[in-house]
Amino acid sequence: MMNIDTTNMCSHLQKKLFDEDGDYHQLWLTMKNDPELTAVVRSRQLHIYRNGKKVLVLKGKAEPQIVREDPICDLLDTTNHV
Repeated sequence: MMNIDTTNMCSHLQKKLFDEDGDYHQLWLTMKNDPELTAVVRSRQLHIYRNGKKVLVLKGKAEPQIVREDPICDLLDTTNHV
């Protein structure tokens, strides 16, 4: 199970990840059950890695940044992001 230190995470991002109706909640549930994925909070954003290689950066108010094509990126609901 994945544990991350949310102390320095943007409050908007926390809501998107952890609230059941949040934009990234399904992504969070998937991340918790995928042993190849790790995540670190940097600059109030969540940096997601698969096998040590960065694949995605989630931000509170800005668009998510896809660094490398990965199945986890397919869970982003791009219809919610304008």
